[in-house]
Amino acid sequence: MAALNAPRIAALLGGKRYLGREVRSTADLERLVREGIPYRSYLYLVKHVATTPEQRGVVEKLIVPRTTRLRREREGRLSREESERAERVARLRAIAEQVFESGAESVDFLYSPHPLLGDAAPAELASTDLGARRVEDLLWKLEYSLPV
Repeated sequence: MAALNAPRIAALLGGKRYLGREVRSTADLERLVREGIPYRSYLYLVKHVATTPEQRGVVEKLIVPRTTRLRREREGRLSREESERAERVARLRAIAEQVFESGAESVDFLYSPHPLLGDAAPAELASTDLGARRVEDLLWKLEYSLPV
């Protein structure tokens, strides 16, 4: 399995401009998630990880419940759990981009039901750590031409 690309994940969260700091390592990324990702980074992620309104709706619902969004906007920061979900979505997108070598193909993969994932869309599985691991496992098998 390849190493976690923390700088690419941070870029999908808006980079230094939205995160307020440089992310160069997994430790930097973990610290950021533990403290709570800025709300504006969440907005950036939603806009840049999905291409259609329906896909953006999936990501919004997955990360921050609709009833909580106004409160998070006022607070300016996501909770630790919401930040973990945001990081998972960004991580899956970063891995899919690496595997498919295309932003468009990675989006198609993330938002289309997949038979090897029980016909669930990979992005929807990011709501839990175990679901995200299943998607990552499939992506790495595709990357290295392993049996799936």
